[in-house]
Amino acid sequence: MNDSTKYVGLDVSKEKIAVAVAEEGRNQPQYIAMIPYRPEAIRKQMSRLGDPSQLRVCYEAGPTGYGLYRLLKAMDIYCEVIAPSLIPQKPGNRVKTDRRDALQLAKLYRAGELTPIYVPSEDDEALRDLVRAREDVKEDELRAKHRLTKFLLRNEIKEPSGVRKWTRAYKDWLDKLSFEKSASLVVFQEYLHTLKDIELRLNRLEKEIERQAKEGHHASMIQALQVFRGISIITATSLVAEIGSFQRFQTARQFMAYTGLIPSEHSSGESRRQGKITKTGNRHVRRLLIESAWSYRYQPAVKGALKKRQENQPPQLLGIAWKAQTRLHTKYFRLMGRGKEAGKVVTAIARELAGFVWALTQQLDEPKTVTLNEERTA
Repeated sequence: MNDSTKYVGLDVSKEKIAVAVAEEGRNQPQYIAMIPYRPEAIRKQMSRLGDPSQLRVCYEAGPTGYGLYRLLKAMDIYCEVIAPSLIPQKPGNRVKTDRRDALQLAKLYRAGELTPIYVPSEDDEALRDLVRAREDVKEDELRAKHRLTKFLLRNEIKEPSGVRKWTRAYKDWLDKLSFEKSASLVVFQEYLHTLKDIELRLNRLEKEIERQAKEGHHASMIQALQVFRGISIITATSLVAEIGSFQRFQTARQFMAYTGLIPSEHSSGESRRQGKITKTGNRHVRRLLIESAWSYRYQPAVKGALKKRQENQPPQLLGIAWKAQTRLHTKYFRLMGRGKEAGKVVTAIARELAGFVWALTQQLDEPKTVTLNEERTA
């Protein structure tokens, strides 16, 4: 009986899956079949390949999500989802087919050349979808505001003196505008109605985010992260949703690298050159940290909304938050005093803020989701 490990590469598309297998050793991988992306077809094909304990399956992360991973997990099959951007590529390779991709995945997986990604739990994925939906609506809101203001500019209509854009007074002024031409009136009303509809959508999403921050699976973590200056309920929830589990980072440096905020490096012999930040990892987390980092240009203080957020939080968390305020504020003005660009300075602050965030999360009893792969390798 052949009990050797089989490395299975799956090239997954919306309707079909190309299957290839590489046996242990140095033999070339074999193309098996093109199967429909249906649970019954997947189960049938996996049973043909061998016992679940023999199989090691991988596929690229993509628009099909993690449904296939969870299906294989339910079948007690070891599976990893691969980061597409980190798959080794041969220069000059201009032929790409589903069959070739599946064979290449199986071969590289056997050789240990592929980098798996973290697969969130279903609860974490739902929370991530929620905060990303809010991001999408915020982008729609910005576009709607631009369309409306550009329309007013073309028609030489300016807001009254002393009224700032998008304040309550500005919106009241918009509601009272009138136009001589009916076509212009209809256009204006449609632009304004679209903006109001987007604001209602945004309000619904933010209410659900607030509910999740108080009652959800990661409520304690979300509340704890809000002790930091610049990290309120939306940012804290977004960070937790994007990262899932902070426990997968063994050191602060690993977490900083994940955010893509560390500088790139080209060193050889005695020379050492550092360049722009790597921008690898999660771009949403990177943006959130950079936005929060701007708050540290202000004098350290605990007052207003921050003081309210810090109520009833453990002293050790408050100590980390205060240390972050004083250290990052000092660093901001030290770097600015050297003539550094503001953008680069804030990026450096964001990188160090990531370290403080990691340190705070290590003080908490975070609920840990154990994956099938962890259970089988324990």
